[in-house]
Amino acid sequence: MAQAIRRRTAATTLQGKLHPVLKRVFSARGITSPEELELGLDKLLPPEGFAGLGEAAVLLADTLTTGGKILIVGDFDADGATSIAVGITLLRAMGATQVDYLVPNRFEYGYGLTPEIVELASQRKPQLIVTVDNGISSVDGVARARELGILTLVTDHHLPGRELPAADVIVNPNQPGCDFPSKSLAGVGVIFYTLSALRRELRERGWFDEQGMAPPGLGQVLDLVALGTIADVVPLDRNNRVLVQQGLLRIRAGQTRPGISALLEIAGRQPQRLVASDLSFAVAPRLNAAGRLDDMSVGIACLLADNGAEARRYAEQLDNLNRDRQQIERGMQEEATAALAALEIRADVELPNSICLYQAGWHQGVVGILASRIKDRWNRPVIAFADGDDGNIKGSARSIPGLHIRDVLDRVASSHPGLVSKFGGHAMAAGLSLPKQRFSEFAEALDAVVSEWLQDVELQAVIETDGALAGDQMQLELAQQLRYAAPWGQHFPEPVFDGVFHLVHQRIVGEKHLKLVLSHADAPDSLLDAIAFNVDTERWPDPEVERVELAYRLDCNYYRGEERLQLMIEALQPA
Repeated sequence: MAQAIRRRTAATTLQGKLHPVLKRVFSARGITSPEELELGLDKLLPPEGFAGLGEAAVLLADTLTTGGKILIVGDFDADGATSIAVGITLLRAMGATQVDYLVPNRFEYGYGLTPEIVELASQRKPQLIVTVDNGISSVDGVARARELGILTLVTDHHLPGRELPAADVIVNPNQPGCDFPSKSLAGVGVIFYTLSALRRELRERGWFDEQGMAPPGLGQVLDLVALGTIADVVPLDRNNRVLVQQGLLRIRAGQTRPGISALLEIAGRQPQRLVASDLSFAVAPRLNAAGRLDDMSVGIACLLADNGAEARRYAEQLDNLNRDRQQIERGMQEEATAALAALEIRADVELPNSICLYQAGWHQGVVGILASRIKDRWNRPVIAFADGDDGNIKGSARSIPGLHIRDVLDRVASSHPGLVSKFGGHAMAAGLSLPKQRFSEFAEALDAVVSEWLQDVELQAVIETDGALAGDQMQLELAQQLRYAAPWGQHFPEPVFDGVFHLVHQRIVGEKHLKLVLSHADAPDSLLDAIAFNVDTERWPDPEVERVELAYRLDCNYYRGEERLQLMIEALQPA
């Protein structure tokens, strides 16, 4: 599908001693002063206004100091896994002797604190269940825990539904009445704040003095917080950038846990050169593969491993699971492509406003990735379904900018009672289940709501860029500055530039990647290496093309100890 290039604009010009390109980039992301780029821990938002935080600290402290058993129940993705690891690590460091975790198998129990999970948890006789990265929609599960006499603390970041669970305490920046300024914390960020409040409560009670122990440093888990935040693709507001930056700095300094070190090693990434995208594209998929195909327990065990040898064994298991996931995904993409062809969904015909796909035999754990791939290709909201239990199908939704997919599902569910069994999620991603025989009815209802809500949304795929670079700016030094200038991610995107280049050489490498040699109009004698991944090999290489229009990133290609400038192409077309 053709992509339009649109340049970002900035309302003000950033002052200071930064490189002019960096000033332009940061200004276009809403930065108005150099002070906003300071990401030390002292810039982390204070907990004032964070609803439930004080009550949660008291509940945890009462349970911990009396020797009560705390059971953490997490989600089966990377955010959930890192949240559990943060909880186990810090609670033990604060003197908890009765703390354990439970993560639902997605294929047996589904998402969240369900009544079935509570029954399973009750066999361990916990005094307190703490949810991480889930629970805000677990009305029935919390009710069952209350019936069994188990206290519940819900820590979550997902958007709440119309009814909140009757938990003893809820900590969620998105719950009604919470005045905490950052609504973009990942689940791991929420439990980090919660346990920070617990440490403060225990210190005020004199607990650490009584136990003859020093209060644990919270910095020891910032590598986990950074990983979970990046993996969950939450908006990188300043508060999240502080958390991510501090975690990255620890990893670069060699102060990370064996599990993350092992995952980086098996992915071929160097810790001292680590940036946020390495966590996103190398570590998170391997961690998520456990929850998608098997059981997230192996991922959590990797993160909690005490030594390198143990961590390496778990990392190898995760790597193998990720390879299996990739193979399954390739097969599902082929089937989805065939299904789209049958629906005549092509770039040369009018596209539907939404795409719903279901195929018997598709893997529950991979439909989210499939939906994301199709969404990226066609720039439409996509829901991909796989078989669930008891005649239901489970769907994973991915949306486009401007369309809040959870609110769309809420509208569909409220206007068609009984059609959607359950749903939950964010603006850009959501999950749901519904009776299999009502798939077609749901697809029609979804398309009706989406068609209404998309009237003011741009449907052509757009790549936003930071403008053009002059020939003398195509330098490795600038690429290095851009690489480490900030944690780039959701809502704080990595800089992309555009321009027209002379095409000197082109060839396919690795089956479907296009390797290019280019020259800039301002510096025709200086050759530039570039690469475009996953190109249409029926179109490229094209010996008749002499000039190309590109959207690209300046990148540092590190190979055999040598670092060279390389352009990473986001989009290309003949000029």
